[in-house]
Amino acid sequence: MIRRAPRGRRSAVRLLLPLLYAQIGVLVCVMSVPAEARIIHEERSLYSTILINQRGSMVCLQFSVRRDQRNQSCFDQRKPDKMVFIYARMMMASLLLQPQPERILMIGLGGGTLPLALDKLFPQATQDVVEIDEAVVRVARDYFGFAPSDRVQVFAQDGRVFVKRALQRGEKYDLVMLDAFNGDYIPEHLMTREFLEEVKALLTPDGVLAANTFSISRLYDHESVTYANVFGTFFNLANPSTGNRIVLASPVELPAPEVLRANAERLATRLKPYGISMRELLPMIREREDWDSDARELTDQYAPANILQSQ
Repeated sequence: MIRRAPRGRRSAVRLLLPLLYAQIGVLVCVMSVPAEARIIHEERSLYSTILINQRGSMVCLQFSVRRDQRNQSCFDQRKPDKMVFIYARMMMASLLLQPQPERILMIGLGGGTLPLALDKLFPQATQDVVEIDEAVVRVARDYFGFAPSDRVQVFAQDGRVFVKRALQRGEKYDLVMLDAFNGDYIPEHLMTREFLEEVKALLTPDGVLAANTFSISRLYDHESVTYANVFGTFFNLANPSTGNRIVLASPVELPAPEVLRANAERLATRLKPYGISMRELLPMIREREDWDSDARELTDQYAPANILQSQ
C-alpha cells in the first residue's frame, strides 16, 4: 500500500512559487547556456526555434521559447557515452525494474541520449522512437551521433497518435520512456488519465513505464494522483537539489528492495561508462505518497492549461 506523508514544506513551496516549474525546475534540469557558448546551428521548425550551441567539447540542443532559452540535451565530445544530465541517468533506473528489455518505446528524442545508450546496452532489443519535430531528428543525427537503424526506428509524429495506432496494431513493449517536452513543460495531452491508460495497455505484463517530470511544480499533486489512479502504487525518484522527478510504474506489483539491489549489482559495471551510479539512484527510489491525494486528476477535459489559468 501507499504510505501517506505530511504535505508540509513541499506543498507550501508549490503554493508560494506559482511559476517555479517553468522558471526554475526546467532550468536546473537543463542548465543555462554559458556566455562563452557559440551558436553553431539555428533553424526554425514548425514547433520551435532550434539552436545548437557549443562550448569547448560540450554540444547542446536548445529550444528557444517565450520566456527564455533552455538546453534540452547535451553531448560531451570527449566522453560521448556519458550522460550529462541527472534526469537521463535517473530515467535509466527503469532498468532496475526491467533489466532485459527486448522492445522499447521512446516518446521524445531530444539529442538521442537515451536511445543511443539503450541500443549499446541491449543490441538485441528493438526501439521505436517517436518525435513530433522532424527538425529535432535531423539535428540529433547531425550533431549528437544519433543514428536510426534496423533496430532503432524513428517515427515523426505526435506521441499520442503513435500510441493509439500501436494499440490498434496490438503492439507490446517491455519499456516505455516518456520524455516529451515542448519547451515549457510536458504537452497537455501526454499527461492525462486517458493517455496513461493507453500507455499502460501497451506494456507487457512485466513492462515498465518511466516518465520524466518535475517534483517542484504546481502540477505535482495532479500528476501524482493521475499516475496513482492508473497504476496504483508507483516508484518516485526525486532529486531535491535539481527538482527532477522520474515516475516508474508497472501493471504488476513493484519489485521488492532486494530485487532492485540485485539488479543494481548486475548492471553496475555496464552502466558505469554512462556516468550512472546505482549508489546514487537507489536511495532516490520511494513509494511513499507525498502529494495531496484529494487533488483533481488530469484528464482530456481537465488539462494543465486549465490549472495554470485558474490560479
